[in-house]
Amino acid sequence: MKMIRCAKPDECGQLSKLALCSKAYWGYSDEFMAACRAELTYSVDDIQRETFNVLTDRNTLVGFYGLIKESEIIYELEALFVKPNFIGRGYGRLLVEHAKRTVIALGGVELMIQSDPNAADFYTRVGGQRIGERESDSIAGRYLPLFSIKLVE
Repeated sequence: MKMIRCAKPDECGQLSKLALCSKAYWGYSDEFMAACRAELTYSVDDIQRETFNVLTDRNTLVGFYGLIKESEIIYELEALFVKPNFIGRGYGRLLVEHAKRTVIALGGVELMIQSDPNAADFYTRVGGQRIGERESDSIAGRYLPLFSIKLVE
């Protein structure tokens, strides 16, 4: 049975490990992954300060997302990761749809997403409109696709 719930502070290690495994799914080098490690490591403070939700299936944690409030009406999808053996099975879509509903419930009208280039098509399929690009926080000179999903017309 699939369930989405709030992340627990003691899950920060699991979420960090899942994020790194999910990122590595795309075949990045060890050097690239080392450069991303700090950005993909989540602390107890991160989980308590931001909106983090996890997706479980039969009590197995298979994915999660995190939201950051950018303004009174704009939220950013700070993270969305699915375990590699669950990628392509609809779990990412479930997480995005839940994130959209969460943003609306919090009073937001727009969801911003900085995407890995390998996930760009996925974000287009779930309603994202590409609006530009933004430099990576981990790797100087690497620019990532930036998407917007308007939640309220």
